[in-house]
Amino acid sequence: MQYEIIIHDKWYPVVRYDTTHGFAHKDELSYDGKVRKVVLPFNDFNLALTFAEKDLRDNWQKYRKSFLKEIKAND
Repeated sequence: MQYEIIIHDKWYPVVRYDTTHGFAHKDELSYDGKVRKVVLPFNDFNLALTFAEKDLRDNWQKYRKSFLKEIKAND
């Protein structure tokens, strides 16, 4: 599951939840391509998915604001 925004006709991933590497985690992606990996405290991938859905619904505006702030700081 991933939250993306479009800026000047280009899509940018902002936050991604996945189970690649065999464990549930959140990747926080920066405008310059850096990734901060946050391990989720769930062994059950269904619980991790439910958590991811709720987090993105509740916090997408915060993630967007932070990402756009980063863009302004780097322009």
